[in-house]
Amino acid sequence: MAGAIDIVVNPFTPEAVEKGWTGLDDAFKAQVRMPEEMRGGVSMKDYLGRMDRAGIQRSLLIAVRAGDLNKRGGFEMPYDYVHGLCQEHPDRFSGLAGIDPFRGMQGLRDLEYAVRELGFVGAHLYPHWCELAPDHAKYYPYYAKCCELDIPIMMQVGHNLVYSRERRLPSVGRPICLDQVAIDFPELRLIGIHIGVPWTDEMISMCWKHENVYTAGDAYAPKHWPDSFVHYANTYGREKVMFGTDWPVIDPERGVREVEALGLREESKRLLMRDNALKVFKLPA
Repeated sequence: MAGAIDIVVNPFTPEAVEKGWTGLDDAFKAQVRMPEEMRGGVSMKDYLGRMDRAGIQRSLLIAVRAGDLNKRGGFEMPYDYVHGLCQEHPDRFSGLAGIDPFRGMQGLRDLEYAVRELGFVGAHLYPHWCELAPDHAKYYPYYAKCCELDIPIMMQVGHNLVYSRERRLPSVGRPICLDQVAIDFPELRLIGIHIGVPWTDEMISMCWKHENVYTAGDAYAPKHWPDSFVHYANTYGREKVMFGTDWPVIDPERGVREVEALGLREESKRLLMRDNALKVFKLPA
């Protein structure tokens, strides 16, 4: 099988950590059992080495926008920073543009700039940082812009953790909220990332119902994926599931190793690890 594609990657460099672009406090790093030596950031050289050892050909880097910057605890990863990383390694990285619906028309112009000028291949949304469910009207102009630009949008579904003690966020991302969005935007490629825990079966039902809804196995180590999710990825949902790590939450070497241990059919594994991402993001093969 050709190299894998990790569709959910957060740049976690020392610079990003120092400048507060990651939004992760020490308590969160401890909760996800991040090794002490990683907590100050990991160089891109180190991360590329992890990709190589895992057999990952390309990672999609998120220029995250975590809610309203006017609220305490809001943060963002600059588009231009992620673009710079992609420019340094164009054969290894592609960018994803974070969405902040509170920026109005400027946010829409930013998204268009990211795709048309910076070459980003998709959009990314954190509903819980916005404290608005995925079917809220504030997102609709951005969904329409994604259709116009012919890019997918991924968003966290399921519950969220406490990323920073400065601001505890509600879990607003029920996968069923994608139902109306998929109906209103049938050509929009919607990806519910983070498996949808604890509503994984709800996420699967949305993928089964709507041809334009997909999901990703990220943020949870594959050995802990729910049985229903593994079955879906291996059988009737094999064209709807993609691989991700949510780095630095899951190390890519661990993620790939544990996928191998799931005993998936070869066709299902190829679709999960590479082919579905090529299709949904329209990546170069």
